[in-house]
Amino acid sequence: MEKLPMTRAGYAALEAELKHLKSVERPAIIEAIASARELGDLKENAEYHSAREKQGFIEGRIKELEGVIGLAEVIDPTTLSGAIKFGATVTLVDEDTDEEKTWQIVGEHEANVEKGLLNIKSPIARALIGKEEGDSVEVRTPGGEKSYEVLSIAFV
Repeated sequence: MEKLPMTRAGYAALEAELKHLKSVERPAIIEAIASARELGDLKENAEYHSAREKQGFIEGRIKELEGVIGLAEVIDPTTLSGAIKFGATVTLVDEDTDEEKTWQIVGEHEANVEKGLLNIKSPIARALIGKEEGDSVEVRTPGGEKSYEVLSIAFV
C-alpha cells in the first residue's frame, strides 16, 4: 500500500476524530439502539432504523480512519526548505486580480480550502511543486486558466 503524506496537525486531527467516534459516538449509538429496541416491534420502529443507519456510518468512518492512520507518513514541514514541496505554506498573488492567497500544501485527508489547506493532488498544488519565490505559475482550473506569482514560501 502507498503511504499517505500528512502533516503532524492533520494526523492529530484524524486521531482525535477516531478517539471521539470510539469513545463518545459509538457508545451513544449503542445506547440509542438498545432504547429503541425496548419500544417494541422493530419492523416499524423509525428510531431503531435511524440508529442502525447511524451506527453503520460511524463504524464505516472508524474503519476508514483506522486505514488512513495506518498508512499515514507524518512529515514535519519545519525540517524542510527550498522550493515548494509537501508541507510548504505558499503565498501567491493572482496576476489578473492582484488578490493574494496563502495555502499550505497538505495530504488529501486533511485538505480544507476554506482553512487554507490545499490537497497535494489538486491542480494548483501540482503546478506549484518545485517552484521558487518569484516564479510565475500557470494553472488550469475548472474555472479556466489562472496565472499566479509565488510571493513567499515558508515551512512552518
